Amino acid sequence: MKKYAPATQRNRDAIAAVLVQELPETGTVLEIASGSGEHAVYFAEQFPALDWQPSDCVKDALASIIQWREESAAPNLRFPTVIDAARPESWEVKNADAILCINMVHISPWDATEGLFAGAARILGGKGLPLILYGPFFEQQTQPAASNVDFDAGLRARNPDWGIRDVEKLDSVAQKYGMTRAARHVMPANNLILVYRRD
Repeated sequence: MKKYAPATQRNRDAIAAVLVQELPETGTVLEIASGSGEHAVYFAEQFPALDWQPSDCVKDALASIIQWREESAAPNLRFPTVIDAARPESWEVKNADAILCINMVHISPWDATEGLFAGAARILGGKGLPLILYGPFFEQQTQPAASNVDFDAGLRARNPDWGIRDVEKLDSVAQKYGMTRAARHVMPANNLILVYRRD
């Protein structure tokens, strides 16, 4: 059944404007945790020179991606693959020129974020290739928005393994896997895009 994520309509243009700056001109983009599939369809249409590989590990999400793909005219949008970010050794995609992950880090256990960086280190083949994260994040030297504080509390009440992550902790994990944060983009609705690149 095709799913709809209302936030997609609100954030896709702002995200695309950053992706223009950060994605390679050609190659394969692996999207981790594609959810409904709406972002995958939109970005595949916006970046026709890139092969767009959506993925998820939730059955309903994969079904939604497939339906969105069937209705899309984008020839560069691939059939979705099953990827569990927490198990990078099982990823079927072995090579990519960029990885994009939207709104997963705060609604998954920490081992999914660790796995995301480990998997990126394995499949991003060349120096400087990006792992791009979008979502809400906390920063040690920045006063958090009240809405993000409330959002974080709500997430942790739903699942104690969830929660908005500290950028500095992500930076540390990135370094562990041979990556460095190369860019930080302020986005609408108190979100950020963080870009990590292979050293």
